[in-house]
Amino acid sequence: MGNALLLEIGTEELPSSFVDAALAALPGLARTKLEALRLTHGNVRALGTPRRLALLVDDVAEKQPDLDEEVIGPPESASYKDGKPTKAAEAFATKLGISLDELSVVERAASGKQKAGRYLSGRRQERGRDARELLGKALAEICAEIPFRKSMRWGAGDATFGRPVQWLVALSGADTVDVTFAGVRSGRTSHGHRFLSPGKLEIAEASAYVEAMRAANVLVDRDEREKTMMERVADAAKAVGGVHDPDPYLVDENASLVEDPHVVTGSFEKEYLGLPASVIRAVARGHQKYFCVAKAGATDELLPHYLTVVNTALDPARIAKGNDRVMRSRLADGKFFYEEDRRAKVEDRVEKLQGIVFHNRLGTVREKVTRMEALATKIASAIGLTDDQIALVRRAAHICKFDLVSLMVGEFPELQGEMGREYALHAKEPAEVANAVRDHYRPIGAEGPVAEDDISACVALADRLDSLVGCFAVGLSPTGAADPFALRRACIATLRTLLESSKRNPAYAALALSDLFAWAYEGLAGKKLDLSLEETVKKLRDFTHERLRGVIATQTSNAAADAACAGGDLDRPAHVLARAKALHTALTEGRAWLEKARTVAKRLSGISKEAKPVLHGKDIFEKADDHAIVDVIVKVDASTKALETEDAVTAALAGAEDLAARLDDVFNRTLVNDPNDARTPKRLELLSHGAKCMLRIGDFSRLV
Repeated sequence: MGNALLLEIGTEELPSSFVDAALAALPGLARTKLEALRLTHGNVRALGTPRRLALLVDDVAEKQPDLDEEVIGPPESASYKDGKPTKAAEAFATKLGISLDELSVVERAASGKQKAGRYLSGRRQERGRDARELLGKALAEICAEIPFRKSMRWGAGDATFGRPVQWLVALSGADTVDVTFAGVRSGRTSHGHRFLSPGKLEIAEASAYVEAMRAANVLVDRDEREKTMMERVADAAKAVGGVHDPDPYLVDENASLVEDPHVVTGSFEKEYLGLPASVIRAVARGHQKYFCVAKAGATDELLPHYLTVVNTALDPARIAKGNDRVMRSRLADGKFFYEEDRRAKVEDRVEKLQGIVFHNRLGTVREKVTRMEALATKIASAIGLTDDQIALVRRAAHICKFDLVSLMVGEFPELQGEMGREYALHAKEPAEVANAVRDHYRPIGAEGPVAEDDISACVALADRLDSLVGCFAVGLSPTGAADPFALRRACIATLRTLLESSKRNPAYAALALSDLFAWAYEGLAGKKLDLSLEETVKKLRDFTHERLRGVIATQTSNAAADAACAGGDLDRPAHVLARAKALHTALTEGRAWLEKARTVAKRLSGISKEAKPVLHGKDIFEKADDHAIVDVIVKVDASTKALETEDAVTAALAGAEDLAARLDDVFNRTLVNDPNDARTPKRLELLSHGAKCMLRIGDFSRLV
């Protein structure tokens, strides 16, 4: 059994994002350092609050084990010249701390990057050192390597950290570890809660740290702090007859802003409940980080109360009074914006979009909306919507951005779409149009739901496609990590919308990416573009296919996505997903024939490089084996021509199974590439066509 190891870094208050990033990085830093020191250890925990970051490691060995290992050095040819050691040999001996006479030459087989041959060898021997001699430097290095989005310097020193360091605690068991960082030397003195337990606090031993801090009103374990906080939030909401908003952002943010979470209940006048719930939530969430309180079972029916997570239990009445004053002022602003916005006409707002530049080479947002109208209408026609539905699509595209010039969205940008729907309904627009104004922004985030109806989906696709094609056509494709126009996100949103919508309306599955890109390019007529239609479509296809593989992998597996995307048509995402799902099922069920399919696919791949694919008939062959191959490939050819559904792919897989079994048997019995057989060229062309048919399903060689 070893000793518990504690490192606590006391700081001025850190932003919540700094705390979260540091807690995520600390365990990895500790494991790396301890491994490099050859110190075994147990569980590693990262603890922290805005005022401190801590590392607690169980059972750290008290001493390094003795080291006795063979080390392979440079090749013999580089180590000796004319029988005398070279500088390379001398440097190797110095590195190991041994004399040249203690080196030897050994024969080594090839391994990794090392080629087979004769190499210099020596033994490195070290006596294990006491852990406390090593830990001081390692802990200081950990302090210096904690990543922060922005670091700062203070005083006369050169050290950087997220905020100025105020104290250090470093203990191994009950003994202190000497650590110096940022001009501060470690000891065992920490500090309790700034308000509830002010003053210094002596930590007796590392294993007692969490309990000692808890007694000083500091919950250093973030999970414990979050659990305690949410229990108190739930109790406070229940006390006023409601439930709190389950907002993950507010939970994460507040848990990293306090050391001991307490909840203060505030209130506002009932007249503000006339505002949309989304506005009240934006006011409470955006700047104040308050939890709203809703009626149980009715999330959009708010109560005139909100919950504040604070870092002290002292004088809650004064805190509530100050918070109420701020909340009331913000809600009054929101009410003014709401009432003024509702007086404006929708068409007037649409025309004001001419004052917002989308991009200096692609025009204003008003011009983008005009392009979206034409593109959304074309998509609606392609999926077979009725004339009435197409009219709704056109209207939705026309007004979908009008709330961008509203006072409310100017103050709360996160409400774009939400307020557009509210204002559209107030202006007596059809519900389908109003919903599309809100839902055309979906999906919001990687996991958010996509637009749920055809009107919204057509506008959502038109919006993303116009941005993608326009930016690519003027040379604004993403490079490296830079993606200022969020085109990767737009591409994934387009793919997800096509895939999800095809589940309820198969017409989406027939939409080809190349056609969609070409339709969007047509809307750019009159703009000075860098790329031609063909160049833009090709570049976008490559860009989209990279993302398609990732989207499909999340719904199947990496192997199935690799196989489906390596072969067959990638222009219709729903068809690629159908292939991947069928392959994933075959893979997870462990179909016995897959191993044969992999072997045959590799053989056919080699053959297909030597011969062009041609589906020959039986009449040009004489051997029974060749006739059997023709029969199977004709069958597989027919079954793989239209792989539009998972059932169709499953049926084609049955043919691929038959083809794999028969060809495996033929390959084992005959020489298909017989140079003395006049039919060999034709046979290779036939087999090449078989490879092409299997690739329509996927690249079986990747199913590993």
